[in-house]
Amino acid sequence: MVSSRRKARGAALQALYEIDISGHGRDKVIDGALGAAQLSFENEGFVKKLIDGILDKKDELDGHISRFAPAWPLAQLAVIDRNVLRLAMYELLYIGQTPVKVVINEAVELAKAFGSENSPKFVNGVLSSFNSSILDSGQTSLEG
Repeated sequence: MVSSRRKARGAALQALYEIDISGHGRDKVIDGALGAAQLSFENEGFVKKLIDGILDKKDELDGHISRFAPAWPLAQLAVIDRNVLRLAMYELLYIGQTPVKVVINEAVELAKAFGSENSPKFVNGVLSSFNSSILDSGQTSLEG
């Protein structure tokens, strides 16, 4: 059975994917994703917090992705992989309520569900490097 938080992360990922590829407005996309997901009020708030935060910190998150996946220019990353990484990095840096290993596992599960055959391994590798370098050092920006 899929946990309610995983379902919420999946809804956020689908909304981020649509925003990324279509340019549709944030509010319209969030409303559609929430309607389809049928989440609790608390998890709807979690989805909105994730999407708003990721869109607000997108440049910083993309900088982290570029740093920890240097062989893959951001524009060449699969849209799903890019957004799974944004989602996990944002949750790790700015929400911090879920243990690191759980966030990474959830990201890998999303990559398995929505990405390509290679997505889970790629996501796990990038997030493991990110965790070792950024989170373990307490650094939250590329400047520190």
